[in-house]
Amino acid sequence: MADEQEKNGITTWFWVVGWGALLWNLLGVMSYIMTVTMSPEVMAELPSAQRELMANTPAWATGAFAFAVFGGALGSLSLLLKRKVALPLFIVSFIGIVVQLYHSLFMSNSIEVYGPGGAVMPIMVLLFGIGLIWIARNAISKGWLK
Repeated sequence: MADEQEKNGITTWFWVVGWGALLWNLLGVMSYIMTVTMSPEVMAELPSAQRELMANTPAWATGAFAFAVFGGALGSLSLLLKRKVALPLFIVSFIGIVVQLYHSLFMSNSIEVYGPGGAVMPIMVLLFGIGLIWIARNAISKGWLK
């Protein structure tokens, strides 16, 4: 394996990050699908403040969620397949993250509903998005992605 790494220059951390990114983004895809397909029965079990928050989420914010998670998943898959298209996919994902984060933090009462801890996950997602763009750019500059 060390010979293969020396041959193509790709280090183990690249593969670990790539698989971790794919898993992370697939969890995001699952969260999106669960959110948009939530049955009225499941919705009724949520606290009223959370139900109201979800009911008042505009379509563009839900669309941004879709771009964020599907762009990230496809970008992660492209990264593992060593394809340059990973970078624009991660950028699309990042734009979705920013739009969704803006809505969540500045246009809705999500902090009131989820508390200050409700800002932690969106900030982590934002930082992760920045990191994936950096990794893709770094991999392109090293010639790892074709």
